[in-house]
Amino acid sequence: MGGQCSKNSVVANKRIDEKESTSNSNSIVLDESFSPDEFYDGIPRYPSLKSRSFRSITKVSEVSSRFGRASIEVLDTLGSSMTNLNSSNAFASTAPTKGNELGILAFEVANTIVKGSTLMHSLSKWNIRHLRDAVLPSQGVQNLISKDVDELMTIVEADKREELKIFLGEVVRFGNGCKDPQWHDLDRYFEKISRDLTQRKLKEDPVSMMELLMTFVKHTAELYHELQVLDRIEQQFQRRRQEEGKTAAVQKGVSIATLRTELKSKKSQVRNLKKKSLWSRSLEEVMEKLVDIVNFLLLEIHNTFSGGGIHFSKGGDESIKANNNHWRLGPAGLSLHYANVVMQIDTLVARSGSMPPNTRDSLYQNLPPSIKSALRSKLQSFHVKEEVTVTEIKDEMEKTLQWLVPMSTNTAKAHHGFGWVGEWANSGAEGNRKASASAADINQIETLHHADKDKTEAYILELLLWLHHLAKKSKAVPNSNKVKP
Repeated sequence: MGGQCSKNSVVANKRIDEKESTSNSNSIVLDESFSPDEFYDGIPRYPSLKSRSFRSITKVSEVSSRFGRASIEVLDTLGSSMTNLNSSNAFASTAPTKGNELGILAFEVANTIVKGSTLMHSLSKWNIRHLRDAVLPSQGVQNLISKDVDELMTIVEADKREELKIFLGEVVRFGNGCKDPQWHDLDRYFEKISRDLTQRKLKEDPVSMMELLMTFVKHTAELYHELQVLDRIEQQFQRRRQEEGKTAAVQKGVSIATLRTELKSKKSQVRNLKKKSLWSRSLEEVMEKLVDIVNFLLLEIHNTFSGGGIHFSKGGDESIKANNNHWRLGPAGLSLHYANVVMQIDTLVARSGSMPPNTRDSLYQNLPPSIKSALRSKLQSFHVKEEVTVTEIKDEMEKTLQWLVPMSTNTAKAHHGFGWVGEWANSGAEGNRKASASAADINQIETLHHADKDKTEAYILELLLWLHHLAKKSKAVPNSNKVKP
């Protein structure tokens, strides 16, 4: 395993290209009939128009736990200098056997470590208390999922066990890749110990172990970034050499001597990062820590919820289905689609004084077929008083938007959360990294994943009906509803 791993192990998931919505030559008026179109693929398209910024987004993790926000801060420190970190934060001082290093597999292992860190953080006492006291009683959860706290906790438990199952499965896969057979077939071991956790004692402090692993993750993430920079410098250097060989004329731009110096410096930096990161550690070293962390997480979930083991033969939604006969958006693959629709409505309401036709058209082209069908008939029977003002309509819509938009935003962030370490390092704008970091704070219960489909459609349909009248009123009185900056 280790350095011999194929490069395919770090190929990041390709982002799905966002489809640009095309506006028709004739703008679609809100009360006109709709033409059939393809079912929208659900990838959120963030409008260029800014939505209202005053609406807060519900999160579980806003306060640091004992090991802080290590699982999240790694995303904000990528590319920064790591030279000041204490060199004592390492595994054993003995270097791993040459040729048995993780090598390129380090990026995949780092991604798994972050998953474990995120789950551990979400199970902290503060987060669980905040979940019970603030998240579960929130309007969005109560209106769309359930008002029964016991049912909600059962759903949260199932989510956490599914997260653990994914993390645990990756640990098992890495174990099977070790040369040492003691790490093989860990799935049997984990299933066995999950049945009896009451008397189990941990050898080391799991929080300290996770802090240590996350230090290596930070170095590994920076290594990925610097490898990309090194590749660009090498390509530029080779092009410069070819140009120099073809002509004796003085070339503009960076000299080949400068590039050679920069290349040498970058190679040295990469070598140092490899020594400080997971790259130079052996898989067996990391496995020892990961197995202990799995033991801790099994025990923590057991103590936090109702107990029970981790079963590899069943799907993650079994316990949810057993306690819930409703059609939920997540299992139906609709949560991201519906979240996008809600965010588009919110944008139009925020800029009701100047609703661009193409933005309006995009919303209605993206509506799910069931909502489109219901909207046609509802428009005929939905009436409001003629004297109602633009402000009154927006206030009425805000009663729903104030709790539905945060759940929708959480849904989009959760779907576009961080994945491979390479994606974090290459995320580009600082804003994108922060958005990804916040995904680690979001529990599935505060997204549209578990939302009842019928209830969600009813709220969206009501918003669309009000939006129809808002558009008519805004058009009739264009100067009375301009949004203040």
